Amino acid sequence: MRIAIVAHGRFHAFDLARELRALGHDVTLLSNYPAWVRSRFGLEQVDYRPLVAHGASERVLSRLVPARRQLFEQARHEWFGRWAARTLGGGHWDVVHCWSGVSEEILRSPELNGAVRVLMRGSAHIREQSELLEAEEQRLGMSIERPSPWMVAREEREYALADRIVVLSTFARTTFERRGVTASRLSVLPLGVDTAAFGVDAEVRERRAARVLEGRPLRVVYAGALSAQKGLLDLLEAARRCADLPLVFELVGAALPEMAGPLAARPGNVVVTGAVDQGALPAVYAVADLFVFPTIQDGFGMVLSQAAAAGLPILCSTNCAGPELIAAGAPGWVVPIRRPDLLADRLRWCHEHRPALAEMVRTTFVPHVRSWRDVAEDFAGHAREWVSAMRRERSA
Repeated sequence: MRIAIVAHGRFHAFDLARELRALGHDVTLLSNYPAWVRSRFGLEQVDYRPLVAHGASERVLSRLVPARRQLFEQARHEWFGRWAARTLGGGHWDVVHCWSGVSEEILRSPELNGAVRVLMRGSAHIREQSELLEAEEQRLGMSIERPSPWMVAREEREYALADRIVVLSTFARTTFERRGVTASRLSVLPLGVDTAAFGVDAEVRERRAARVLEGRPLRVVYAGALSAQKGLLDLLEAARRCADLPLVFELVGAALPEMAGPLAARPGNVVVTGAVDQGALPAVYAVADLFVFPTIQDGFGMVLSQAAAAGLPILCSTNCAGPELIAAGAPGWVVPIRRPDLLADRLRWCHEHRPALAEMVRTTFVPHVRSWRDVAEDFAGHAREWVSAMRRERSA
């Protein structure tokens, strides 16, 4: 198949393009990273077409506070969308797989009517995401970064224009169905992980179990942006409720401005490591005992797959892919969003039932963790179904 992938950043587009090409598909990737990244991410065999000026401007704008970035939001997204529509125009594509927010121009292009136009949405339905984050603003008592009314309207137009919509978890699919999107237009594509980098052997698991049984402070790791959207208010409150326990909470990630106050007032059992390179995360997970992810909303939560591959018991919210990973065999527990009391109760259980926790660590086997090749094969299977369905519809 001839597949075009359009993403205004890296996301998982690079991994998907690389593995689809390895499966023998003709893949073109449009992004805003410079061309030299092809060798870094294994894209040498992919037809890579960059809009470098857009990527450079995004890096400059990323230094601005969110309110100022939104002043340029419409221009940035329409610029990329118009360029992508022009670049793809005139080509023959079986599937055009494009990221939400920059795809309205692509989806409206009459030159692409022969392709199945598949929108990728990496979070919950944007209106539901906006409402969840509006409630977080009220809890925090200050503005936080969330979708603007302009972006909500634009994405909802994209949802209506797309032939199919890909989401990354059952949670995300449910938010679309609640908003009236027909189930037949939705496909769930769970993400993968570099199993070679993040997977651990029996020796690492045995060292973790030994730490647990020796009574050492349990090391509870969170990885990702330190933001209200990721449930940091609840994580900090859970840490306060566990102040009498031998637990250490390590927060790995860049802090958004909205979290400056809460992090400054964090309890003494919370350590902020800050952002680390992706390549450093396996070492972080190897010395951890538990992974916590109390997100308010996440379309998937890629760190969850990383933690599962690392054999860490996971404590997560309902609003991500964690429930599916745990149902598939990963050790862990799921709690509703905004319930720091339940987070604390489960962490207290882990301390008070160390033999049971050590057994979970020792016996963990994670065949359910998907590689990027698995994701590409899954996508290709969906693509064949989409193309066949379109041909049937047009011949009817």
